[in-house]
Amino acid sequence: MKSNALGGDIIAQNKAGSQTREAPWVRIALIGIAISYLGLVLFLPALNVFYQAFRNGVGPFLHNFTDPAFINAIRLTLLIALIVVPINTVFGLCAAWAITRHKFPGRALVISIIDLPFAVSPVVAGLMLVLLYGRSGWLGPTLEALNIRIIFALPAMIIASAFITMPFVAREVIPVLEEAGTDQEEAAKTLGAKDWQIFWRVTLPNIRWGLLYGVILTNARVMGEFGAVSVVSGNIIRKTQTLPLYVEEAYKQYESQAAFAASVLLACLALVTLVLKEILERKTSIKDVQE
Repeated sequence: MKSNALGGDIIAQNKAGSQTREAPWVRIALIGIAISYLGLVLFLPALNVFYQAFRNGVGPFLHNFTDPAFINAIRLTLLIALIVVPINTVFGLCAAWAITRHKFPGRALVISIIDLPFAVSPVVAGLMLVLLYGRSGWLGPTLEALNIRIIFALPAMIIASAFITMPFVAREVIPVLEEAGTDQEEAAKTLGAKDWQIFWRVTLPNIRWGLLYGVILTNARVMGEFGAVSVVSGNIIRKTQTLPLYVEEAYKQYESQAAFAASVLLACLALVTLVLKEILERKTSIKDVQE
């Protein structure tokens, strides 16, 4: 009891000391630096994109949505996201489960391999795929003999996007699974629950936030990926051009209005993702309180 009281006194003295030592201007300066940094790096560039997109009015902005190349870029971006996000979600769950629930040789190496896309430049990742699946690559002659085209086509864009976004779900779920432990799962198993029942009723509720964050990050990165997709797609208009590639091509062709309109659409997709996350957080928080 005495030691606890002494510890509390020391903490209180430290807090009091830090409060007395911290001058008011320090807090104001730090807040000012943070706001200035966010303004220069995030808010002003984003605001400028919206200003440029609507500078000539809503009519010219909406007119860009009638461009077949623009429509095709939207369709292709959504298609790649619809394919890649579920694949990497399933992979991330399986990888996180295997890493946290089983001890095996090379476990640290597997985690490092999952993190590899974080360290590799997207352009280098695209180049690796070209050297593997391209006409002069290792598998090029075989694929050509089978009349299968990977590079400069949709399959390469899917593979490149999947490679770049592979770690997000796994890296978000692994720490949550480790923190949750196995007590609840073992208790459910002793009560006769089957594996899928344990996953659906015990594991999934425990990891839902980590999983949700991983899915959101994966989706956002897939829709905004440029480097790897640019290398493997060839940036063919109305065939292999996603929204980020469309922005770059339109800007290079001095079609600034179309480039800013596509940028606004990408920003709106990101905002929708954040809003959905916030709605899910609030609903789940309410349920948790009621339970």
